[in-house]
Amino acid sequence: MTVRVGIVGSGFAASLHAQGLQQVRDAEIVAAASRDAEHAWVFARTFGIRHAFIDYKDMLEGDLVDAITVACPNDLHYEVTQAAAAAGKHVLVEKPMALSLSQCDGMIRACRDAGVILMYGENLCFAPKYARAKQLADEGALGDVYYVRQLQCHSGPHADWFWDVERSGGGVLMDMGCHSIAFCCWVFGAPVESVSAELGRFVHEGRTEGDDHSLVTMRFASTGARPGAGGGIGVAENSWARPGGLDDRAEIYGSQGLTVADLARGSALDTYSEPGYSYAIEKASGSQGWSRTGFEEAWGEGFPQEMAHFVECVRDGVEPAFTGEDGRAVLEIICAAYESAGTGQRVALPFETKARRPVDLWLGR
Repeated sequence: MTVRVGIVGSGFAASLHAQGLQQVRDAEIVAAASRDAEHAWVFARTFGIRHAFIDYKDMLEGDLVDAITVACPNDLHYEVTQAAAAAGKHVLVEKPMALSLSQCDGMIRACRDAGVILMYGENLCFAPKYARAKQLADEGALGDVYYVRQLQCHSGPHADWFWDVERSGGGVLMDMGCHSIAFCCWVFGAPVESVSAELGRFVHEGRTEGDDHSLVTMRFASTGARPGAGGGIGVAENSWARPGGLDDRAEIYGSQGLTVADLARGSALDTYSEPGYSYAIEKASGSQGWSRTGFEEAWGEGFPQEMAHFVECVRDGVEPAFTGEDGRAVLEIICAAYESAGTGQRVALPFETKARRPVDLWLGR
């Protein structure tokens, strides 16, 4: 069975979805949709997609697609997912899941009632290096894991809408903190009991109301592996204020070992170029002089593997490894982190809020 997929979006995330899907044997990208007509047609031509739409709802009509990936700005995730569920289409929604916990609940309910799959798009947990690090932890090679740290840092997002908190829902914590939080949760496999966070707007005061650097500490519940020791500690560090390109690393510490996975640099070439070259790695701020030249970025970051899993779930009717509930759990931690940074207090989970956007909890709105 070939799964016919439509992509909603035409930017950076959409291109990674397309690159990933092109490497999946049982997937065919049959359509793409973007509100910008020129972007829609350029995107379709770039990836050899037969149908391009300005209105994603037109793509959902009839039986053109079996499933969609939602790779548009954050403020559209809820409405696109609702429309897809109503049309009976399976959904993979890019991180973060939505702008509020109530939106997450509505998306989960709509897909459940329609009998379609809702998968939360967290590519880091499919990245080969990170998957191997998790395997080491699971097989006991590191002993009892007590500390996990994941960081993603660069000089700022690639599209203007990220800077607008009305559309993005927050700053770097919403943009990349969701990756780091999800990775820590994935490794520990235990609930988060409490969250503490420090946020700042250090470099981009004139561009956004959101945070451009965030540090989140999570205390995980004990799994019983260390009686009396309590749960482990997870740290998510993220920045839009770091010059020099992308820094993407994970560290896992256990009682008998540790492992460090450097995602951005482990597969790069050390290059010196006076004229510069076209970028081949995300968030490169320049390519003149010494730089690290990336290749096969989509594979290294786990997008083909993630898309293959989504297609398998649609084809075989199995539950995704990362569900809508998992996406909601990540957003709940993000909300608790914004609350912690706004109040200066550690916040216990479960945490419920009616905030329209997570960043409002930090801004005091």
